[in-house]
Amino acid sequence: MKLSTQASHDQYFKTATYKNTLVRIFLCDHRLTFRFSLHHRHHQIPAFSAAGHLLLRNRRGACTLVLPLEAGKNSIASLFYLSEFWLSKRVVAHGGKQVGVTYDERSLIVNGKRELLFSGSIHYPRSTPDMWPELILKAKAGGLNVIQTYVFWNIHEPEQGKFNFEGPYDLVKFLKTIGENGMYATLRLGPFIQAEWNHGGLPYWLREIPDIIFRSDNEPFKHHMEKFVTKIIDMMKEEKMFASQGGPIILSQIENEYNTVQLAYRNLGVSYVQWAGNMALGLNTGVPWVMCKQKDAPGPVINTCNGRQCGDTFTGPNKPNKPSLWTENWTAQFRVFGDPPSQRSAEDTAFSVARWFSKNGSLVNYYMYHGGTNFDRTAASFVTTRYYDEAPLDEYGLQREPKWGHLKDLHRALNLCKKALLWGSPNVQKLSADVEVRIFEQPGTKVCAAFLANNNSKEAETVQFRGQEYYLPARSISILPDCKTVVYNTMTVVSQHNSRSFVKSRKTNKLEWNMYSETIPAQLVVDSILPKELYNLTKDKTDYTWFTTTINVDRRDMNERKRINPVLRVASLGHAMVAFVNGEFVGSAHGSQIEKSFVLQHSVDLKPGD
Repeated sequence: MKLSTQASHDQYFKTATYKNTLVRIFLCDHRLTFRFSLHHRHHQIPAFSAAGHLLLRNRRGACTLVLPLEAGKNSIASLFYLSEFWLSKRVVAHGGKQVGVTYDERSLIVNGKRELLFSGSIHYPRSTPDMWPELILKAKAGGLNVIQTYVFWNIHEPEQGKFNFEGPYDLVKFLKTIGENGMYATLRLGPFIQAEWNHGGLPYWLREIPDIIFRSDNEPFKHHMEKFVTKIIDMMKEEKMFASQGGPIILSQIENEYNTVQLAYRNLGVSYVQWAGNMALGLNTGVPWVMCKQKDAPGPVINTCNGRQCGDTFTGPNKPNKPSLWTENWTAQFRVFGDPPSQRSAEDTAFSVARWFSKNGSLVNYYMYHGGTNFDRTAASFVTTRYYDEAPLDEYGLQREPKWGHLKDLHRALNLCKKALLWGSPNVQKLSADVEVRIFEQPGTKVCAAFLANNNSKEAETVQFRGQEYYLPARSISILPDCKTVVYNTMTVVSQHNSRSFVKSRKTNKLEWNMYSETIPAQLVVDSILPKELYNLTKDKTDYTWFTTTINVDRRDMNERKRINPVLRVASLGHAMVAFVNGEFVGSAHGSQIEKSFVLQHSVDLKPGD
């Protein structure tokens, strides 16, 4: 049986040849209908709807089922095969309309068509629910059609078996908001997510599971990982969040950048990756799965790229039928305390994206498009409360210009090249030592797009291309949607610049502040001659612990010279320490993200006695 997909007006149908009978399978009004066409009289019979119910359709309607009398049982039997084939491929886009999401070597296939996808990361717990609609609308206005988010295990299951999906943790509400605004979603389940998030998203209680080894071919970890992932998938299915049900989710991710640690696990790492991918596929979400930074992503799971310059660093899909997807294009750099502001220019970001699409990329995700705020104790060690504030939408959801506008213009230019990029044949030509042109065109048609790239980071160049002269600023790419006219250059910014200033709220003048002294516990919880590992001691309920000790100072131990004082010296492996002696503040010390260990060392005044 040979199958093909076509589009006719707003209907999508598949055609098949079955025993010399032409079959057309229509998807219309959320129901499957079939038409068998022969060169003689037809007869109408009941059709099966997508739900499996018998349905009589008017022969004059656009979605009638017509079968030849001679088709008999073989044709009817083929209905079940063909309907199974269709339903295995179908998904439903935002708005509840049935579409299909698959992929080939060029791109994801949505609605039966290849698509260019521009995505941005917005994490639901890093902004308030009231902010979600405006953030999503601003992302859409910026030319995005996909929102990407992680799922954060430790906020949803802080205690084993006790779940929280309320308020800013309402994942379903966030996804529904995405769909209601006509956008797609990528759901990154992890469940280890990194994300500069406390414990990488893993809940503390996992540490107390006997014999557990995180992210390894370890039965206790795999059991709890599969249990949580299955719960989230079941929740998404129940709420009809997957595209296969009418929801916005077109991609799901399992694990996260595992290649960076896989060697440490040796053979157990290899088998764990295979298990994780196969486990995810077995959940039957109806949408493709991805693994980022995972060269050995198994079977149909798509390996994707993370980084700043994936157009140059990505080695490509691990199978020829997979598309090139970029799951994290870092719009800045997350900051830790002590860091200067991290800036990545709009020009550099645009260059990386243009280069990616000129080298067969079809999806890019900006990490982050809106970073937001690390509320409460959710930030990883040393990570600031403000997260990716230099993204196109800042911590408060305000547009960062020119980054937001320059990328919007880029998306518009790339969409003008869509037909050529997705269906044209690529070729590369060198115009000079530093300038190359990447061309996508369909021979015999006017479909053509070109990307003129100057890879010299210091000097501009003027080059000839197809009889015309083009000026290229240093390290820039010009986009020509018709292989003639420049509509965009990555170094030419036309968006206005803006700056942000802070104004003190008048309400703060009326605030009342209270101070109190924290009482040092009279009874110690743990008695030890050595400091205990803090995380196991506090069980991730607090960042603060009192360590106290008492010494007896003999008068003979006191230095007779008044200018020489005893020194308190405490070595620590992180993160910070504040010292008091005899109730008086002595000093403090802290480590850093680069060097977490430190030594607190201060002179102190001691008196004879306890």
